[in-house]
Parts: sequence; C-alpha cells; structure tokens
Amino acid sequence: MTRRTCLLVAVAALALGAALASPASAADKINVLIIDGQNGHKWQATTPVIKEMLEKTGRFTVEVLTSPPKLDPKADDAAKKASADAWAKFKPDFSKYGAVLSNYFGQPWPEDVQKAFEKYMENGGGFVCYHFAVAAFKEWDAFNKMIGMGWKQPGFGEGLALDDSGKEVHRAKGEGAGGSHGAAHPFEIIVRDKDNPITKGMPDKWMHCSDELYGSLRGPCQNMHILATAFSVKDNDKQKPGTGMHEPIAWTVSYGKGRVFVSVLGHDVPETTAPGSVAFLTRGAEWAATGQVTIPLPADLK
Repeated sequence: MTRRTCLLVAVAALALGAALASPASAADKINVLIIDGQNGHKWQATTPVIKEMLEKTGRFTVEVLTSPPKLDPKADDAAKKASADAWAKFKPDFSKYGAVLSNYFGQPWPEDVQKAFEKYMENGGGFVCYHFAVAAFKEWDAFNKMIGMGWKQPGFGEGLALDDSGKEVHRAKGEGAGGSHGAAHPFEIIVRDKDNPITKGMPDKWMHCSDELYGSLRGPCQNMHILATAFSVKDNDKQKPGTGMHEPIAWTVSYGKGRVFVSVLGHDVPETTAPGSVAFLTRGAEWAATGQVTIPLPADLK
C-alpha cells in the first residue's frame, strides 16, 4: 500500500465517523484529557485528529492540555524564569477525567504532577499511551510500570515479544538491542486475544498501512497483556532490519486499580487515522475509562 493510498484510506476512516457513533447521551460521555506539547513527532498534527476521532464516536468529551515548550539550553535567565513560571501553572486535575491520553515525550513533568497522576491511576484512573509517548520519562519508575515497556535502552529493563508459536519470549535486561524500528512499511497485524473487549470482533489479521514497526522495547514488563502483534522481519536489510519476532503493538497493563492501554501505531496523521489505529485508540480509551467497550469497529477494518 502506497503512502498516498494510506492517506486516502485514513481520510475515509475519519469521514466515516458516523459509522463509529455510539448512542451515548451527554450524561454518558467520558471526559478525556490529551496531554501534548513536547514530542519528537508531529504532535501538532496528530493531537487534533485523535481528538476528532474520539469525539466522533459520541462517547467522549475531549480536552487538550499543551505543556510549555522545551527550554533552549542556551536560554537566558529571563527565558528560564518564564519557563519555570509556565511549568508552575501546569497542574492538570486528573480527577476530572475518565481517561488521560499521552501524546507527550519531553522533559519530566513536575514532581507534584507525577505524584498526582500516580494517585489517579492507583485509585482507578484510565491511561492511554500513544506511539512515541512510550519513550517518555525514563527516570519515572511508576510511569514505566504503567506502560510495561517502552522505547528505552537495552540496560533499562527486560523486553517481551512472541515467537512463531505464539509463546511469550522475554529478552534479558542488557542483552540485544533497545527500542528501534526500521524504515516505515506496511505490515500485518495479528490479534492475539480475540475475547478482550478492545479486540473483540476485530479480524484475526489485517494489513496496516506504512508505519513504524517498533521492536525491542524495554521496561519492567509487569502485569502486561498482549492484544496484538506484528512480525518484524529480520532480513539483514539496513532499511528494515527487524528482530525476527512478533512484536507487541497493542497491550494492556494493570496498575493499582487503574487500567492502561498502549498502542505504538501512528507515526503521523495517515498512520494514526488508519482503521486499525482508530479502532485501538477509540476502544482502548473507552476500556481504560470504564473496563468495557461499546464503540463499534470501523466499517473498513478488514
């Protein structure tokens, strides 16, 4: 599938938002907070389409909180003070939301915000970690337990993938590669748990459009449940080196009383709005907030 075809499919997926609509009343709607503002990817483009896809289901009310920008290392004292003042105002009230979605990779959140988010999750909050947000906060232990594994160096922790038989294989801490991907390319997604509310009714397999296929992710790998994988071809191709394993691309993690859903699909707008990505993000957000899924699958997921 070419990138142009992928883009056309993505546009069609958003245009079919009505097909995703759930008959939820305003009283039933789930409040979602998207946090962005720093990221190595195009958060300015992907946050609006994620907000739109969630709202089109009729199930969510979505707010966006954008962090202060990254401080220039050469900033003068006035700029440093302005940045510190801006971060002092960055105080999300997580208790207002059924789920928080991170489209953020950047400097650490203030310690009081981290502690507030930990409390929110321990008390039953919902969290969705999207694509490169899995690279964030290597020094924040609780966050890394929440996401299970992320884009980190080999010595950061273990890794987890599936072999050809579907058996879980753990990568030892410090052995092999860390988080990586080859050139973007189309790949097949395989559902590994057909009974989970998020994946229930999904095709057993489907082709995802050209995207980054993450591999060799690292972390505590605790309380993880893999929902779907994609095979990372190992063919000695420098553009697509691969791992030779079925790499997790969507999974859940339990943290305290909270529910976490992770999807590493979605480098840019076409990849984020592809049918499978839409299904994972919308249904994953509902599950994270409620433990249940009522949002139907996109009609063009096949």
